[in-house]
Amino acid sequence: MPALTPSQTIGPFLHIEMPYEGEEQLVRPNHQGAIRLLGRVTDGNGDAVDDALVEIWQANAAGRYAHPEDSRRDIPLEDGFSGFGRCATDQEGRFEFLTVKPGPVPGPDGRMQAPHIDVSVFARGLLNRLVTRIYFPDEADANAADPVLSLIEDESERQTLIADQDDGALRFDIRLQGEGETTFFVV
Repeated sequence: MPALTPSQTIGPFLHIEMPYEGEEQLVRPNHQGAIRLLGRVTDGNGDAVDDALVEIWQANAAGRYAHPEDSRRDIPLEDGFSGFGRCATDQEGRFEFLTVKPGPVPGPDGRMQAPHIDVSVFARGLLNRLVTRIYFPDEADANAADPVLSLIEDESERQTLIADQDDGALRFDIRLQGEGETTFFVV
């Protein structure tokens, strides 16, 4: 029997094989309620991860996903809004999306979840994607009641999931490990 070999890690091919132009814009710049979501991906030393891929998935402003499993007809879909975007990081580890603030969505138990954006990070050295969420700083009450965010007991770990206001945009930096590491979920 041959020896097992390690799985292939996500590698620097992300910038070579897969073009992402335009996938960072979930809405047009003149879309009502458009927001800029920006951040940086850094490693445990605080150095930029210049070959990461950040993907987001979210509901629209009314709280409905553009997905067949979200069949709630009483909540409208938005024309042209897929709720999915991806952005490769630049030399400084930066990424930026143009999107809308999602509305609240029901959780598996029926309780409403705070407005949030699901995030996946792919980068060199990772055998699997990392999964986290972005919550909004102006939703303190909803964040406090969110069934997922409430699972995180440590306040400093919870804070790594809440974006910051940054000159008219929202900033969400992703630290892959070390002090101030972003909280990631096992999925």
